[in-house]
Amino acid sequence: MPAHPNLQHFRTTDFWFADGNIILLVQDVAFKVHRGQLVRHSDIFHDMFSLPQPVADMVDGCPWVQLHDDPGDVLHLLRALYDGLYFTKPTSGDFCAVSAVLRLSTKYLIEHLRLRCLVRLEADWPTTLGGWDSREHQVTAGTRYCPREQFPHPILVVQLCQELGLDNILPSALYDLSRYGPRKIAAGATTVPALLSRRSRAIALADPIDPKSVIVRLDLPDLQAVFRGREHGQRFLAAFIEQELSGRSISENCANQHHANGHYCRESYYFIMLNLLRAVGGIATGRDADPLFSLLQAVEMLSRTDFSDGTRHCGLKICASCKEDFSLAVAKARQDAWDQIPTWFGLQAKATNYLARIVAAKPRV
Repeated sequence: MPAHPNLQHFRTTDFWFADGNIILLVQDVAFKVHRGQLVRHSDIFHDMFSLPQPVADMVDGCPWVQLHDDPGDVLHLLRALYDGLYFTKPTSGDFCAVSAVLRLSTKYLIEHLRLRCLVRLEADWPTTLGGWDSREHQVTAGTRYCPREQFPHPILVVQLCQELGLDNILPSALYDLSRYGPRKIAAGATTVPALLSRRSRAIALADPIDPKSVIVRLDLPDLQAVFRGREHGQRFLAAFIEQELSGRSISENCANQHHANGHYCRESYYFIMLNLLRAVGGIATGRDADPLFSLLQAVEMLSRTDFSDGTRHCGLKICASCKEDFSLAVAKARQDAWDQIPTWFGLQAKATNYLARIVAAKPRV
């Protein structure tokens, strides 16, 4: 950056106000904005602008500062400060603004924008099982499951979480990613450079098909963690099938217990078990390694009436008591699975190791 910048060397955007009184120089882009609008929301900007600047060093009659940020991120931040940050109909394209504003609102301590971004991210990448179920319901239309229309590729979210320390959002992003097939996980995400941080952009690969896009892949330790988590999820579902369905006993109050010792209910359990076995690995539905979804389907089978006995459509002949017992077992298993997701991907182990290092670093008395 020269001692006295020449505006002819910079591009401008619609954030170049004739009555602006501060110029932000960000790489090759210049913004002429209002000092009071920035200072009002950020103590960092207040301190930055309070430094005296010689009149001879003015640019276009205004003091100027150089920001070591991405111009696209600064543009999104200014839009949020001037126009607000609203999402009338959430789409995956919102991630560009959310990630940029979150990145800079964290850096410049603009708390209201940071909280708004976090609320949006936690809605898309929930921290509770109830929130996850609501998220999945939003992107399911009948038999059509279309998460990428509303949510960005999880690899982008994983990288944002790692960059900004969003440990509470990271488990659901990793779980979402693990539901892809191994080949898709390893292939990475195709996206536009504007969605990436400067660090991620520097290591992204050129897309051989679309020159405007890049390919982002996980590094080897993260890739291994996703594969391990995926394996843990499949083992969890296999263990549930073995413990809760293979040879499952009828309930104490089974209405069918006097008919061939509960044959109808036992037959229903067996039918559910066969369908769950087909769901392991996504054989039945095309959704790989998703134990939360597979277990939910197991409960839904209890009420479905579109099965066929060879001549007509019908439902399972399981009694109400056995149905209730099995539903409770599934609900408990799904909550257990959700609670275990961080450990599946080694996140809690990392936290424990980090705390152990802190304790070890303390001087001994």
